[in-house]
This record gives sequence, C-alpha cells and structure tokens, in this order.
Amino acid sequence: MQDFFTWFKTEIDKTRGWLILGKGPSFTKRMQFDLTKYYTFSLNHAVRELPVTVAHMIDYDVVDACGEAIAKNAKYLVLPWIPHFHNRPGRHSLEELSQTQPILRRMKAEGRLLWYNHSRAWRRNGNSPVVRVKFFSAVAALNLLAQAGARTVRSLGVDGGSAYGNEFSDLKDQTLLSNRRSSFDRQFEEIARTLRVTGIDYAPLDLASPVRVFVGATEAEMLPVKVLEYSIRKRASLSVEIFPLHQSRIRVPLPKDLKNQPRTPFSFQRFLIPALTGHQGRAIYLDSDMQVFKDIRALWTMPFKGADLLAVQTAPASGRRPQFSVMVLNCDTLDWDIDAIVGSLDEDRISYEQLVYQMALVKTVRADIGAEWNALDHFSARETAILHFTNMSTQPWVAKENPLGYLWVGELIEAIEGGALSKEFLKQEVAKGHVRPSLLYQVEHRIDDSLLLPQKVAQLDAEFVPPYRSLPTYRKSRSVLAGRRLRALFRRCQGDRTDRFQRIFYDWFYR
Repeated sequence: MQDFFTWFKTEIDKTRGWLILGKGPSFTKRMQFDLTKYYTFSLNHAVRELPVTVAHMIDYDVVDACGEAIAKNAKYLVLPWIPHFHNRPGRHSLEELSQTQPILRRMKAEGRLLWYNHSRAWRRNGNSPVVRVKFFSAVAALNLLAQAGARTVRSLGVDGGSAYGNEFSDLKDQTLLSNRRSSFDRQFEEIARTLRVTGIDYAPLDLASPVRVFVGATEAEMLPVKVLEYSIRKRASLSVEIFPLHQSRIRVPLPKDLKNQPRTPFSFQRFLIPALTGHQGRAIYLDSDMQVFKDIRALWTMPFKGADLLAVQTAPASGRRPQFSVMVLNCDTLDWDIDAIVGSLDEDRISYEQLVYQMALVKTVRADIGAEWNALDHFSARETAILHFTNMSTQPWVAKENPLGYLWVGELIEAIEGGALSKEFLKQEVAKGHVRPSLLYQVEHRIDDSLLLPQKVAQLDAEFVPPYRSLPTYRKSRSVLAGRRLRALFRRCQGDRTDRFQRIFYDWFYR
C-alpha cells in the first residue's frame, strides 16, 4: 500500500490537469465537457456515477456504502491513514481496516489502495506530508493535490449552498451536511487559503477563469493596488488575475475641452477593458483605492440577465452620484474604443457627465450589484464586501487620520509578513513620495492604527506632499480627532469585540 505522494511522483504526468468531482448541483453538467483531458478525482459517493482515476473518501462509512462501485469505477482508492467514522477520526488505521473490509482488502491486493496523513488524525504514519482537512472533503482533496504537485485543478459538484445534485437525491436524508455545517459555503474560505498558500490554479469547470480584475491606477497608486490585490487573493476561492490599467500600452488621449478632461488620472482607463480582453468574456473593474473583504467569486458569477454592464446600487439617501467604480463588464457586447469615445466628447455628441456618471455609451446597464460591494468610507464587519476610500486627503497610505485606516494598514502588514509584498517595495514607494513616510514605521512596529502613532513618528510626514494636485487640505477639529484616538484605543484593548453600549457610545460621540 503506497502513500499518495509516492504514487503521484511515479505515476502522474505533471502537465495534465485534475478534475475534482463532488455531489453538488454542478455535477450534472459533466456531460457538457470533455473529461478525458483530466485526471479525475471523485469525492465520496460521486464514484457511483462514472469511472475515475482516483476515488477519495475520508469517511470509512462511504466505503461500505459504495461497495462494488469503487472496485468497478476507481483505478485507485485513497483514504486517510486514520479514516473517519461518522465525521470523526476513528481508532483504527487503514492498514488495520484493510484486513477485514472486503473492498479495502481487494484494492490493497491489486495495488490500488493509497493513503495520506491528515491534520485531524490522532496518529500518523511515517514522514509522509500532513494534509490539512477542514469542513468538507473538497478542501482535503484540493490540499492533497496541491501538496503532491498538481498545478491545475478544476471541479464540478464542489458548490456552495445546501443541496446535492439530482444524482444524489437518495442521500439527502443520510449524508447531506451531516457534519452539522449550515452550508457548503464554508469550504470556500479554506479553498481560498489553499490558493493563497500554494498558488495552485483552481476554478470550477463551469465558470470562466481566471477572474479578470482590471484596476484603475497610476504608478503612484501601486502600493494600494498591491494591497487591493492581496485582499482579493486572501478571500478568493478561485484563481484571479489582477491588471493595473496604467500598465496597458493603449494611449489614452485627452479631450480638447478642459470641462471634458478626466477628474482623476484613471477616470478613462475603465474604457480600455473590452479592447484588452479582445472583446471577449467578462471582466471586473475596480478603483485602486479599495479593499475587498468577501470572496470575489460572488461578483464574478453575477448573471448579466441581458445587460452589457452590471453596476452597484446607489442608495437614494446617500446623496452620492451613481458609482461606476465597481463594474462587471460583458466584453462580448461592449465595443468601446477610447479614441472614438474622446472624439465623441470633442464633438459634443456626449458630455463628461453622461459618459462617466451615466455610462451613456452602454445600451443596457443593470444596477444589480449590492451596495455592500462599494461601501463609501464605511465599514461593517458583517456586510461590507468592498471598502472604498473615496476621500483622497484621508486615504490611509497618504494620511494618518482615517478612522478605518487600521483595516488597510493591518492588511499591508499581513501581506508583507506573509511574503506577498516586500518591505523593500514599501521603502521604494516612500522614497518616491507616493506614500507617507510614517507608514514604514507602522509596518516595522506592527502598529495597524495610525491614530496611535507617537507624535514624533507623526512628524515624519511633515514634509510629505501627497501625489495629488487636487488634494484638499485636511482639517479636523481637535475634539473629533481625540475621539477617534479614543476609539482606536478601545478597539486595540477590546480586540474589536465591542458590546452594544460601546457601539451606541461611539455613534453618539461622532455625531
């Protein structure tokens, strides 16, 4: 009986991709794809439905339930060295169980039984790598393949929600969410962790991948771009590509009339996206002054319903214009050409207001994206999907007074400590004058909240001029700034766990 890693090294073509097959509703779509391009890796009862390269089971109970289907459909069977019984690690090893269980004994005798150590087991075998197992078997499967050396993995039937595909309706009352989780959505945070740690290319087979995110920026915003990228990848449960639009080779001409010229250096960059995609597929546009707090999958998979562009809903009470700083674009139907667009402005066939604030060039716009995907200078731990730092004078990379700056700086510190971003790059951005000098001190001393910086450190920014010509002068009364420092101290002491009284106090204090 071989361990999975030894078998993988000797038997597997590293250039060939893998397909994980689970019991979720998208399993039904398998007939739409050519599965012969992949090594197939079934989860639990999925082996009943088709031949696979490897059948994977964590629970010993599934071996009994699937019986002859395993021997018939699986070239190989893999289980943890200590299999689970009723969702908990058992008392016996796979070696011991194979002495009495007929299917295991048969697979072992034929050289088709594989094993691996997993993180929840109380006993491990030899020095074989330990595979992280958490929540659902899809997590174990992806971790196992990634650690073994697979570089490309797709899936069908690894879905969110709380339902099985029709093929497994007979199991609904027996195994569905038997681990007492409320939904299969919980697996996505672990999948995101695996992607971030291993760099494996993973996506559901029925979704376009990778997620293409285009970011409006200039060279002065590259640190915010990189923190934005980290915040996306940290939570994304499928592979993502990030492209700063200022790095495209497409020249953006300026309109002749001053009133039609862009309000920010990247106002017109979003109109380059369809051309950069070859006018194919979907794309996401974000501004660089953002931070993502939820899985970008939710934005990527929103249906167009006949629209050419999806935008964020604008609350009437907000007093803000419609926001097109977060968009999902249907590049198949958008024929944007930046020279033609600027020509329309020059010839007064369209106004700047119509172009930027109404997206008048788009035939069908649907404001189907929830407001939580563009929270303007507001954050709720439960609700906010994207925090948008819209006030340039208080953005955390140029100013210390932002009351939500600890969220952004905390992620910057995490990105540097985790190796996703180098401290050397931060030093270069400070030297170029793109970000405030005190930010380097914060990172080196792990102080996420700049409102808690010593006065001598705050003075490091005395000569700093943010790289925005139109940067408004930032003034706050002493009482408001003192209140914000008090809030920062409360947050640090309480670890963000404030009770209802404290929240009411804060709300009253800042009015």
